[in-house]
Amino acid sequence: MCGIVGIFDLQDKREINRELLNKMNQSQLHRGPDEGGIHIEPGLGLAHRRLSIIDLSSGQQPMLNDDASVVLTYNGEIYNFMQLRTELEQLGFSFKTHCDTEVVLNAWIAWGEKCVDRFRGMFAFAVWDKHKQTLFIARDRLGIKPLFYAELGNGQLIFASELKALKEHPQLPRELEPTAIEEYFGFGYVPEPKTIFKNVYKLEPGYCLTLKRGQSAYKPRQYWDVTFSENDYGSEGQVAEELIARFEEAVKIRMMADVPLGAFLSGGVDSSGVVAMMSNNSDDPVNTCSISFGDPKFNESKFAQKVADRYATDHRVEQVDPDAFDLISHLSGIYDEPYADSSALPTYRVCQLAKKQVTVVLSGDGGDENLAGYRRYRWHTYEDRMRSFMPDALRKPLFGTMGRVYPKADWAPKIFRAKSTFESIGRDSLEGYFHSVSFNSNETRSALFSDSLKQQLQGYQAVDVFRRYQSNAPVENPQSLVQYLDLKTYLVGDILTKVDRASMAHALEVRVPLLDHQLVEWMAGMPPGMKLKNREGKYIFKKGLEPHLPEDILYRPKMGFAVPLASWFKGPLKEKVKNSLLGHAMLDCGYFEKSFLNKVVEQHQAGLRDYSTTIWSLLMFDAFLQSE
Repeated sequence: MCGIVGIFDLQDKREINRELLNKMNQSQLHRGPDEGGIHIEPGLGLAHRRLSIIDLSSGQQPMLNDDASVVLTYNGEIYNFMQLRTELEQLGFSFKTHCDTEVVLNAWIAWGEKCVDRFRGMFAFAVWDKHKQTLFIARDRLGIKPLFYAELGNGQLIFASELKALKEHPQLPRELEPTAIEEYFGFGYVPEPKTIFKNVYKLEPGYCLTLKRGQSAYKPRQYWDVTFSENDYGSEGQVAEELIARFEEAVKIRMMADVPLGAFLSGGVDSSGVVAMMSNNSDDPVNTCSISFGDPKFNESKFAQKVADRYATDHRVEQVDPDAFDLISHLSGIYDEPYADSSALPTYRVCQLAKKQVTVVLSGDGGDENLAGYRRYRWHTYEDRMRSFMPDALRKPLFGTMGRVYPKADWAPKIFRAKSTFESIGRDSLEGYFHSVSFNSNETRSALFSDSLKQQLQGYQAVDVFRRYQSNAPVENPQSLVQYLDLKTYLVGDILTKVDRASMAHALEVRVPLLDHQLVEWMAGMPPGMKLKNREGKYIFKKGLEPHLPEDILYRPKMGFAVPLASWFKGPLKEKVKNSLLGHAMLDCGYFEKSFLNKVVEQHQAGLRDYSTTIWSLLMFDAFLQSE
């Protein structure tokens, strides 16, 4: 894996500042500690940091073709590069290396913008074509690899793998975007295509950008989307068998590397399935790693060990101290903008552990979104059925009132915590789903934000992100719609962001077989009832894995990478919470109501209300402000 950087003069061929380009490039040293390179010509500067994975002795970047008319800086892995190389050789191209970088370079020369349609893998790259006076930038279909860009006031466009590289440029706009603040506190991250800064963007997954010197108007173009159109794949048994065969093939092609390879093993269905498929395709024991927690409510290590024993993997486990919150202040430097998924802490630790053993790991990310594994899909399906039983004119006031008057009982058993369900059913389907996944509810954000911020928002709400995707969604089934929304938002903005930054902070490459785009397209065509059947998420995947994994791995309750925030904020982090939420940065920034910040701290620490999610999102926002 690597880091890429570029500066492109949209107006003319003015000189590029080499020292600045190098500084931007070096800010991403962690992404590519093995080598670095810079290419500069009039009006263009491209740079690269390399983590060597395939063809370690060659493949240096930026890479030029024979006559130096085409230059490439590229981050990723193209798993079908050998097939593409053969096809390109038949077209008359010759190769000096054995790496996929040269294939990407020649694919641009051969097929132009359509080259992205042929790539199977994860990537973010920029290619400069001197003859066409064109800079082409592209990001992979699912957003596994990141890409940020901004147009500056001086007529330059800058781009990079991480926001921190853009922040090295003195002309980068640093004014915060109010709607991004609303989205952050709604989702816990800033969804694509925005960043926390005005006029600084993420290139969305499945999009490309064509820039021509002298043409000021440009717009990202979508080259891929996933269509949830139901296909007849046969009986349950046939679907399960084909799903596992396709899954195994996606795993197998990701086992190609010239460096040590392994897998994350949490003990959940997806990571265990990946390890099973790797073991089936390896003569040597698979390197696996997992972390354990002292608190049994959060500890899955015994299940990971069970899979490791079954497949005789070379397994390493490291216990994470539940009070090891020393990383909190470090996170803002990793993520560059507010990011509030607390599982970033254990994810950072498991990447740190994996790097001691390997350079490349396979993960099980993407299984829940593609195969309806999250519990919230089950609840959303149930709530949608409830909505269909009565007309909106009756349902909305009835359940809306019940939601308002029912007490908030965080301390009570789950059966008595119906307030959120009532509130959700009182909304329309999309608003109800947003309510179920939101980090901070509409009511909490309304109480939290200052009048000044609300005025700047002009009624904008984070749920509008969902509405934007819904308006063009190639989906009909309600369950498939929320899966589609998660593929466009939660998967990219939360899960893949978390894994990319945490892994690359340790120069570790993570490959994601369940996000192979061909597999994703095929899974999207499966009947929704085979993904979520009765109360069983990932139903058909689990059926297919029954010959490969024990029953208690497949059918136990989902745990996830939880962190005991509520107890931290009432105990060892009590003073840190007070100092952060009630400190000068938060009180003086003008975005928050001081009285509500006081209420959040006081009620949580008195045990009257669980505000742990709100507190964590505020802590991460404060850490961001302090870093600016």
